[in-house]
Amino acid sequence: MPDRRSSFGLARRELRILRRLNTPAKIQDFLTNLPFNGEPRGETCMSPRRVLRTGKAHCMEGALLAAAALRLQGRPPLIIDLCATDEDDDHEIALFGGPGCWGAVSKTGSPVLRYREPIYRSIRELIMSYFHEYFMNNGRKTLRSYSVPIDLSRFDKRGWMTAEDDLWDIADYMTDVRHHRILTPAQTAHLRKADPIEIKAGRMQEK
Repeated sequence: MPDRRSSFGLARRELRILRRLNTPAKIQDFLTNLPFNGEPRGETCMSPRRVLRTGKAHCMEGALLAAAALRLQGRPPLIIDLCATDEDDDHEIALFGGPGCWGAVSKTGSPVLRYREPIYRSIRELIMSYFHEYFMNNGRKTLRSYSVPIDLSRFDKRGWMTAEDDLWDIADYMTDVRHHRILTPAQTAHLRKADPIEIKAGRMQEK
């Protein structure tokens, strides 16, 4: 188990903020209140340090910050990539819990691809809770696979919690690791589109 006393290179102010987020629910509330990073000056993949400094995050950056906060609780810093079709964007979540009680923390502008309570009996069951709400504005459902859990401690030498440069190597690693397919070709061919009322709700975006 990670040492809760370790600072992992974080400054005192950063530690104070992250240690106050001492439950997954508090981490989610913190991320929900952060403005969404729409990347107006180009794509970013900011470390938790830079997220705290800039006060904004998109889904990958939110997952990294959540993993850092979970680590300070003594939990492993686990993230998962939800992989969509080429016409849609992937989504990243931070994983918490354990066998029989998996949950997730998520930063998103979407009204539905958010926090999941730790009630899912497997990681696949957790991921499938996102399936029906993962669709385009035309109603097409696009979630196709998910990665194995990635323990970010493998990037400690990289200084992922405090890096000043963008963490594209982590993003690339998430793309390249093994992914589990969730649909057969026959299932994919017969997917029904989301209803108009679902599409209308899905168009809501958090600013």
